[in-house]
This record gives sequence, C-alpha cells and structure tokens, in this order.
Amino acid sequence: MEFWNRAVEVGDIVVTPRSLLVGLLLFAALFVIVTRVRKLFERRVFPRLGLTEGVSAAVAALIGYALLLVGVLVILPVMAPGFNINTLVVVLGALSFGVGFGLRNVADNFFSGLILLIERPIKVTDRVEIGGVFGTVVDIRARSTTVRTNDNIDIIVPNSEFISSQVTNLSHNDKRVRFKIPVGVHYESDVDLVQQALLEAAEECPDVLKDPAPSVRLIGFGDSSVDFELRVWSDSLYHRPKLLFSNVNFLIWRKFKKHGIQIPYPQRDIYVKEMPDSKAE
Repeated sequence: MEFWNRAVEVGDIVVTPRSLLVGLLLFAALFVIVTRVRKLFERRVFPRLGLTEGVSAAVAALIGYALLLVGVLVILPVMAPGFNINTLVVVLGALSFGVGFGLRNVADNFFSGLILLIERPIKVTDRVEIGGVFGTVVDIRARSTTVRTNDNIDIIVPNSEFISSQVTNLSHNDKRVRFKIPVGVHYESDVDLVQQALLEAAEECPDVLKDPAPSVRLIGFGDSSVDFELRVWSDSLYHRPKLLFSNVNFLIWRKFKKHGIQIPYPQRDIYVKEMPDSKAE
C-alpha cells in the first residue's frame, strides 16, 4: 500500500502511482466514450436530421475534439492533484517550445485538419485530385486524410497538403460532372446521322443525365477522320470516368453498326514522282 501512496511532487503538482493509474484508466475510458459518441452522431443522429455524410462526419469530429478537450481538463486534476490553469499555461508553453523545434509538422497537420473540418473545402465522400492522384475522401483525422482510389488503394495525405497545395474537388457543391467523349468517323459519313447516333447512344445510357442534355460538337477534320465530341453529364459515375466512357462507347459502337457509320483506319497517300528505270539494272 505504501507504494501506491508514495507521492512525487513537482512544484504544486503531486503525483502518486494510484492517481497515475486512475488517470490512465480515465483517459482510456475517455477515448472509448469519445469514439462511440462521435459514431453515434455521425451514423444515427445527424443522418436523421437530414445532414449529408460529409457534413455529419465533419460536425461529429468537431464534437469529438470538444469532448476530448473537456475530458482532459477534468481528468488532469484527478491524475495530478494540484494541477490548475496556471500549470496548464506552463505546459502549453513547453509544448509550444517543442512544437517550434520538432513537432511543427504535426502541429501544422493538426490545425490544418481543424480548418478542413470547419471550412469544409473537402469532406467525406468528395471526389478529389491532389498531386496527380484521383480518389474519394473516406476519412479526415487530426493529422491526415485518407483518399481511396478506384483501385481500392488508400493514400494517406497530410492535412497540410490540402491547405497549401492546389486541390481539385469534383463534387464540392455539385456532383454533376461533364465528360467529353471523342469519336472519329469516315469522311463519307452523313454528319447529321452521326449526330443522331451519338445522341441516341447517350440517351440510352442510364448513367447519363437528361438535364443538362447531351450535346454533340464537330471538333475538326483530321488526317483520316471527321472528329466529333459527345458531351454528357453524370452524377452517378463522376468518380469512375473510365467506366462511363466504356458504357457510352459500347452504345456508340452499336449505334454506328445500326446506321452503317464507319470508323476509318488511318490512311496515307503515297505519290511516286518517277518510276525507276528497269534497264539501268
């Protein structure tokens, strides 16, 4: 029993093995409670209030941080009797000193994470491109954000990258994205019939929106083909562009077969100015 009550004094703070153990147990309980409360708000309470998944995750994370801060302020006096606001100021001063020398990146990422949660330039379920990588935001934590690619690969990105770098958010306010699908046809093709076939293919694709309506543009005249561009909008496959291209291209191929529209092979014309003299051999 003497061991558990043996006190170690540091200024006004008195720590015993018993208080240290109780504090550690309380911290463990605090983390469990904060995690469960955060999931409760994120998965049950906020969805019933009509909040989107991204907004629910951001607000739940902020609530979790607030509970964590309150819990730490309550547990520290129990863990270290004599702990008060003045002591907290000293501890924060020491932490700021450490941040200046070795924890600056950690602090940058933490505060960047708070900015992401408050301003919400990105949120969970957003489709983003950063550093040449396309993916869906699946989690925003205190230090980093997880972006999942279409290959189901999770990329851990420091939060400061989203603040200091240029980020393309394909679904920031609107998940509708326009795609441009290039098509080349033979020079003998009826351009009006080509336009009709392309629009029919777009209308039959369930992932293409009717509003805004699909459109066709005649882009130019290539070496071997008349070049068109089918422009379509989608809000279901905005995160899987190659699949949308594939689905529409299958339909375009069938429509071209139906209407007898040909896709040309590359052609080259060779002009021979003078035939070699066979007698000279």
